[in-house]
Amino acid sequence: MRIGELAVTVGVTTRTVRHYHHLGLLPEPERRPNGYRDYTLRHAVVLARIRRLTELGLGLTEVRDVLADDAGRDLTEVLEELDADLARQEAAIRERRDRLRALLDREGDLPAEGPVSPELAALLTGMAHGPESPMAARDREVLALIDTVASPESRQRLMAALGSAFETPAAVARAHEVYALLDALADADLDVDDPRVDEAARALADCLPDSLLPETDLAPGLDDSFLRALYADVAPAQAEAIRRAMRMFTERGR
Repeated sequence: MRIGELAVTVGVTTRTVRHYHHLGLLPEPERRPNGYRDYTLRHAVVLARIRRLTELGLGLTEVRDVLADDAGRDLTEVLEELDADLARQEAAIRERRDRLRALLDREGDLPAEGPVSPELAALLTGMAHGPESPMAARDREVLALIDTVASPESRQRLMAALGSAFETPAAVARAHEVYALLDALADADLDVDDPRVDEAARALADCLPDSLLPETDLAPGLDDSFLRALYADVAPAQAEAIRRAMRMFTERGR
């Protein structure tokens, strides 16, 4: 058989046949005097086996292992490994679909920062009822960042703490009052010694729930460099207010 005839017989392309030659999966046939490859039934059998194995999901490296000798590497072992890998992929896909379904079930009530975890989505939805605030928008972005990089356990603790702290309309209203105080410090020329800085710092510290005090590992990736980036992203007076609030909050737990 010529290469085209072999490819048609097995149901692959001639390019695939040449690729398998290049990888050493399919042995090169002898050539006729005119230079054309002369494929035998054995080549078709091997090529058909490669096709069956790849259609099962084996990678070409795994196919090479199976074809390593005539008896083949223990095919049962290879297929069991493939089955276990497919089971892991299936579980991951199921989990992703469950998360998508949870988002879709919110019927359009998705936060602008989405997709986020259902816990954070619920928190952001509850906090959304209030005046538009640049600082609140930045806060939502930071929470979405933490939601992404924190471990599942740390994320669950954080969302539970914040959720319990802002579960009442009064608590949400107080949070928006703090955002308003921080927004008022957005003027880049505002002196950090302005009394409004201390007022905003105290209001922010008072707004933070005590349940956050024991948390020291909410997001391992958010270290001092993250805090520096956060402070650099806001006006100097706002950064100073946040620094003071964090100091007040930490001292409250001592």
